[in-house]
Amino acid sequence: MSTDARWPLAGQRVWVVGASSGIGAALATELAARGAQVAISARRADRLADVARGRMTAVPLDATDDRAVATAAQAVREVLGGLDTVVWSAGHWQRSDPRTWDGPAFAEHVRVNLLGLNNVLSAVLPAMVRRRSGHVVAIASVAGYRGLPGAEAYGSTKAAQIALLESLRASLRHDGVRVTTVAPGFVRTEMTAVNTFPMPFIVEADQAARAIADGLERGRVEIVFPWRMALVMKAARLVPVRAWAALVSPRRRREAARGA
Repeated sequence: MSTDARWPLAGQRVWVVGASSGIGAALATELAARGAQVAISARRADRLADVARGRMTAVPLDATDDRAVATAAQAVREVLGGLDTVVWSAGHWQRSDPRTWDGPAFAEHVRVNLLGLNNVLSAVLPAMVRRRSGHVVAIASVAGYRGLPGAEAYGSTKAAQIALLESLRASLRHDGVRVTTVAPGFVRTEMTAVNTFPMPFIVEADQAARAIADGLERGRVEIVFPWRMALVMKAARLVPVRAWAALVSPRRRREAARGA
């Protein structure tokens, strides 16, 4: 646990959306262990109950349903006696192949990763601004830093999330509302279990949860981990556009593998 907490989590009223598995479930467990009052939401009510284990309030919802999100937000406020922090951890990932462009698959990424987040912000942000107090935390991805082959849909929505959060941080800095961007590298979850490609520097979900909780307690506005992946992807921003396309081209990697 962090020993230099600037913003202690103990006593905080936190709502984690997308907490039935993976990073969201692990983070909810970590937050509760640090003394936060936690409510969790996702579509799978049975999985939520497994995560809650009587220590958290479970409020099932479909984040893509704006009315369901608004109703759930009100229920969370009533149960917790208010809401200090909302954590967006829901997400959709499917590898893209632009040679056979799948429009519905792209739309599903937008529907979950962007419009779902929009629904949550709509349900909590106005009240935070009126109260001049609150904290918005959203889990994006280092995949949003540069365009990657196979991540045309996922990476686009993660880049949009990063830009959205950065804009919110600037707009709300004098309104008492804090905004934190979380950009993990590869984390071992149900989502990444389907991947057949190398996942360098992969970490376990509980490690990710500790890194996020430590960052929140230290007042970080951006939490990126593991540090080696953070270093690689931050440096990638400096590579010229034409050079980047050549560098990450799948054909280039295949040719390199054949020549090895």
